[in-house]
Amino acid sequence: MWIAYKTIVFKEVRRFARIWIQTIIPPVITTSLYLLIFGGLMGSRIGQMQGVDYLHFIVPGIILMTVIMQSYANTVSSFFMAKYNNSFEELLVSPTPNWIILMGYISGGVSRGFCVGLAVTFTISFFVEIRPYSFSILIATFFLTSIMFSLAGFINAIFARTFDDVSIIPNFVLLPLTYLGGMFYSIDILPSFWRGLSSFNPIFYMMDSFRLGFLGIGSVELWKAFIVPLVMILLLALIANYFLNRGVSIKTE
Repeated sequence: MWIAYKTIVFKEVRRFARIWIQTIIPPVITTSLYLLIFGGLMGSRIGQMQGVDYLHFIVPGIILMTVIMQSYANTVSSFFMAKYNNSFEELLVSPTPNWIILMGYISGGVSRGFCVGLAVTFTISFFVEIRPYSFSILIATFFLTSIMFSLAGFINAIFARTFDDVSIIPNFVLLPLTYLGGMFYSIDILPSFWRGLSSFNPIFYMMDSFRLGFLGIGSVELWKAFIVPLVMILLLALIANYFLNRGVSIKTE
């Protein structure tokens, strides 16, 4: 089982590393634009947010947004292409357990999220001084976030039948939830109704804990920020493994 898992992970890492111009460079460029426009040009007009200047405030959100999108994109595109090319059937007929297959693809998504996250953080260090408040909170939040959205991308790929189905969720669900999850603002400035509505957005809790790890400021208790993604990971893992065992939209008739 270890050999099968290692092989899948190696394939996934080699896949996105081979096309690094498409997988790593674009997020770095996008990050630079975010910092230039929102941090550099608008930050001086906005002033401070939760006691820190606006440029530093948006840095954790930008990094985590990149991790979310890249982890999701890796699993959804890789697994969908395996279905599209019928290469996944080779794994189905092998003695590899489905949970090993799932772990392999999720590990690939986490690897891409980690690599792109590091590249983006390195780029940001040229714009602002980075002094993390807690490495343990940062690492824990990163892994929980990356695992959760890798699982979500895997489930999306299971049901995707066309290339359009792969891009619907990132464009119409993930991106709005990310922007509304406190990436550019503090939830404390929202009216009570919208503050309560934000509590149903799982990305908000990850943004908040990641910002706590970076800047030492947060809006919710740390245990809440960790319990939400843990519950989501357990739920998504059970769903993904169930669909694999049933062969939903995977096994040919």
